[in-house]
Amino acid sequence: MTSRAPLNRERLTNALVLSGDYAAVSVYDQIGSTNSELASLGRQGAAQWTALLAEEQTAGHGRHGRPWEAPRSSQLIMSVLIRPPASALAHLGLLPLVSGLAMIDTLRAFEELAPLNAQLKWPNDVLVDGRKLCGILGEAVALDEHPCLIMGIGLNISLTEEELPVPHATSLDLAAAAHGIDLDLDRTEFAIVALRYVKKRLAQWAAGDTSVLADYRAVCSSIGLDVSVHLPDHSQLIGTVTTVDDTGHIVVRDSGGDLHALAAGDVTHLRKADGTYAN
Repeated sequence: MTSRAPLNRERLTNALVLSGDYAAVSVYDQIGSTNSELASLGRQGAAQWTALLAEEQTAGHGRHGRPWEAPRSSQLIMSVLIRPPASALAHLGLLPLVSGLAMIDTLRAFEELAPLNAQLKWPNDVLVDGRKLCGILGEAVALDEHPCLIMGIGLNISLTEEELPVPHATSLDLAAAAHGIDLDLDRTEFAIVALRYVKKRLAQWAAGDTSVLADYRAVCSSIGLDVSVHLPDHSQLIGTVTTVDDTGHIVVRDSGGDLHALAAGDVTHLRKADGTYAN
């Protein structure tokens, strides 16, 4: 089982700040929300590539205000501040997708995690064996000519079944055990690798690098599946996902053959188009 020892602040600083990758990296023992704290620092002028990590969040939240809390040192909890050019806001909808991609990059960088075959359900749900491993929430501090954005990420590392927030969640320890792996992950090294990939993917997004979309499509498990999409107007669309387009919309073909490009909706995987079932 992965240790719940605190993150090593010195190693984080040496690897990420002294290397020039990040302007600042701070670790809080306990905080309400890393996103909220970093947004406050952003309004006070915090530099791009400022990162906050926490051992414990007491007021963390995900999409739709859903709570995101767990025992101390059982997760990777972090938020990153970026100040992209105003031109990047034209592709703002891609930001959650590339953040999810960064976490897939991270998981696949660790050989011991390869058997887990982590994938992305559109837009950015990181799944292992069909269960959610990671929550991602983007928040805007400013969307004017000088944008300031926050990406918050919480990934379950050592939570037990009893500690999971919802039945469809999982943790790295639980997923590894299901694959016969007794995981003992270095949480500090995992944080370092994750922050490097987050910077790589967010920088690609900010620069308008469209190759990031090809990488996303390669790991998006929704593509090719039959899905049910619950839309913001409370209607439901059932069909087959054909692709994720260049704006980040999921494209669903309904039973009549019509294509629907959707910017928002809760996606449930049903089965693959060939009749076999997916995770």
